[in-house]
Amino acid sequence: MFQKILMIILILVIVLAGGFYAYQELMPQPEQETQGPVYATEEVIRGDISVGVETTGRLHPSNSGGLRIPGNHNDSGQVTIEEYLVEEGEEVKQGQVVALLRTTDIENQIENKKLDLQIEREDLAAMVGVPVSELDSINPAQGITISAPIDGMITDLNVEEGMKLDRSIVARIVDNSKFLVEAHVFQAEYNKVEVGQEVVLSFPYFDGQYKGVVKHINPNRIPFSSREGDFAKTFVYLVTIEAENMGLAQRDMEVRVGVRSEQNVGPVYYFSNTAKVTGFIKEDTVINTLEDSMATKVHVDNMANVKAGDPIVTMAGADTRARIQEKMNRIREINMEIRALNDALNEMEVRAPMDGIVAQFHRSVGESIRMGEWIGSIYNVSDMRMMTEVDDIDVIHVQQGAPVIVTVDALVAQAFEGEVEQVSATGQHSNGVSKFHVQIKVQGGADLRPGMQARAFIDAGSAEDVLLVPLEAIFEEDNNHMVEILDKEGFPQIVPVRLGLMSDRYAEVQSGLEEGDLVVVGSSADLLPSQRIQSQGGLLPESGGGDNGEPGRE
Repeated sequence: MFQKILMIILILVIVLAGGFYAYQELMPQPEQETQGPVYATEEVIRGDISVGVETTGRLHPSNSGGLRIPGNHNDSGQVTIEEYLVEEGEEVKQGQVVALLRTTDIENQIENKKLDLQIEREDLAAMVGVPVSELDSINPAQGITISAPIDGMITDLNVEEGMKLDRSIVARIVDNSKFLVEAHVFQAEYNKVEVGQEVVLSFPYFDGQYKGVVKHINPNRIPFSSREGDFAKTFVYLVTIEAENMGLAQRDMEVRVGVRSEQNVGPVYYFSNTAKVTGFIKEDTVINTLEDSMATKVHVDNMANVKAGDPIVTMAGADTRARIQEKMNRIREINMEIRALNDALNEMEVRAPMDGIVAQFHRSVGESIRMGEWIGSIYNVSDMRMMTEVDDIDVIHVQQGAPVIVTVDALVAQAFEGEVEQVSATGQHSNGVSKFHVQIKVQGGADLRPGMQARAFIDAGSAEDVLLVPLEAIFEEDNNHMVEILDKEGFPQIVPVRLGLMSDRYAEVQSGLEEGDLVVVGSSADLLPSQRIQSQGGLLPESGGGDNGEPGRE
């Protein structure tokens, strides 16, 4: 019986103890009464601050160029791309050979130009009467020398020294080593001659006989009269004979033409009609083609024998000087063209116009293209531009010339220096936010590529070992920055401050506070009933302030 009573008492004690413990845990403790609000504070500290704006954008090359075939685009020359020495995307230096070319057209042009040059030089040499080797030393004022076009004898020379000359025949030159005879033969005589047949020529002016050869027989009969001026009474055939001149035969001399038997032996049978010397096998005229010229020297006399190229007459005058100068200018022009073609031939390669990256090639190996055409493009990545936008809140921290650190997603371990090059003065309104365009100059590198996504940190300033105050402690009053500090008795006082740099957490204090001052960052008057405030910052779910209404301190 006693044991049952003891067990009941023990159970009751346990139940009572558990209930009291549960009451203590579940029922809130009565808060201590305070005489005023409790303040959360933080000390004014000394430290470093760095302010900047982060933004993103794409990279663009600041300078680009093209890869071009040497030569003038107007030239008709063709070249073939033989080989590319670099690949697209490869870095190159200014002047580096990127492609090799080949051509046969330029070589043909050079040969044609050299032939033109030779002709022009020979013409000028003949014009001024000097050897080709002496052309470089001629003076246009020395005049033009007309030279003999062929070997022969001077006839009909009609110029004297000091005579003013217009366009006219200066003289004739004949090669009288062979002369021509025209014979008129009747039908019976015509039947006895043939082309290539040897004939006998007899002149009444001197003794002896000459041998001739029939060169041509006109098979068509022509009217003929034995006396000049009479009416034709019969028909004849015209036979042309060529013979060696012993130096006596002259134009218009009469001569008898005869033939022998078939074996060229026996007596000579002469044609009925007397023939006549009509000319010589080779003859030419010396013509002055200039206006306003004067004969300064006559180098030959009538009947003089000359060789081709011998001087006949030298002329001077305004037209003469102009003609010489024109020839000299043309020779100089051809020389320049040849030099340019040789340069193009020796430089059958394409070089990079600047340091950069080969973007692409527009033409394929083996393709034939014209001189001066573009075959590819190149861009410079050592100096790039980043285009970005910042909002109206951040733009006040962005100044032209501000340093920038740029990173790209593709090059995690690398950072590139830059600076703000331009900030737009007017923002563009978009989706309720004003955006300002910012252009950043980036000192790039070989690994960068146009179009890469980049991140930029625009440095708005930094300071070391300065007083710092939390942003929560700062408020404005009458357009002045203010903070509340606790005095030694724990009462708040409003203090004006002058601020410097501001980050997302702290502001630089330039005047108004001292290191160690407690600035108010919160008050229990602003809390919900379930919150309490703790000094040195922080909200707690329960109250637990200092005694006698003074702020709690750690």
